[in-house]
Amino acid sequence: MQIETTGRDGFRRRQRHTEARPRSCVALFALFSAACLPLAGCAAKAPAELSSSDLVLGTVCSIRMTAGGSEAAAQAAFARLHEIEATLTVNKAGSQIDAVNAAAGREAVKVGPEAVAILSKGLHYAELSDGAFDPSVGPLVKLWGIGTDHARLPSKEEIDRARSFIGWKDVVLDAAAGTVYLKRPGMALDLGSATKGFAADEVAGILKARGVTSGIVDLGGNILVIGSKPDGSPWRIGLQDPEKERGTYMGIASLADKTMVTSGIYERYFDLDGVRYHHILDTKTGYPVQNGLTSVTVIADKSFDADGVTTMLFALGREKGMALATRLGLSVIMLDAGHHVYMTPGVSKFFEITDPSYTLAE
Repeated sequence: MQIETTGRDGFRRRQRHTEARPRSCVALFALFSAACLPLAGCAAKAPAELSSSDLVLGTVCSIRMTAGGSEAAAQAAFARLHEIEATLTVNKAGSQIDAVNAAAGREAVKVGPEAVAILSKGLHYAELSDGAFDPSVGPLVKLWGIGTDHARLPSKEEIDRARSFIGWKDVVLDAAAGTVYLKRPGMALDLGSATKGFAADEVAGILKARGVTSGIVDLGGNILVIGSKPDGSPWRIGLQDPEKERGTYMGIASLADKTMVTSGIYERYFDLDGVRYHHILDTKTGYPVQNGLTSVTVIADKSFDADGVTTMLFALGREKGMALATRLGLSVIMLDAGHHVYMTPGVSKFFEITDPSYTLAE
């Protein structure tokens, strides 16, 4: 079976990003041509197919349009991605989130409807998880720096201090007024766990409005498929094996008009003295979550409804996470270090385990 990554060279690919290896990429891979064998080669791309990639939202984002695509559609989609990045990411000076963080403990800050929607979703997840997911985790994320050039192991004193600034109940969102207020100086929002999901849905809406009826949007591994493949068959999306090289999948999901989002210990991390420190941080200890899980995947109709949920469920752990996912009616796949696969009811209808080292848990 031939596997192709979604981040392929395209008509708008910017050359300075050709060799980029995004640290934040969730390694999901689209199996675009299921009938192809590795040594046999595949048929050439249909003339109507167009691909485009750019570096935005801290990762390589790609769009593949297999029916109804145009360069104008891709340009509009990437323009929207850059707009979202400039407005909503904590790493952009002058963004709305940067302004909220700078005003912590002093005053409420006016934000746009996008920030209101994303923060509202984040606060909902915080309530559902009793703070295991917390949009005010910014001080801790910045301290560790995982996924940046200054990642390090902080001292316990530093971690305890950063944790003292975390508290979702001290985030005051006035949706009607469109304002956000952080009650204590030193607090900071980090909405990265939900922003890409919002952005993926925005891109899909733009592409569909411009006539795209079949394609894939990959925002650093946050995968959204538009329609089915041109031949009418579902897209086949491979789920990354968390313990192997990128592109090595342990199962395949057959999807149409769906999104597939994963949080895992392999996404962003650094190794020090034989210990791996990954980016999913435990708000109660201040250290990376250690609960035996290696990845959590959510499949949904909207990417905004899947992104963020994966982090929440991962932080909760298998038992609490699966119980909450089942109660909410979510389609979830969890993998653990013992190569056990846990799925919510109904997922087995469209997800197949292909690596024999993984077994479905009873």
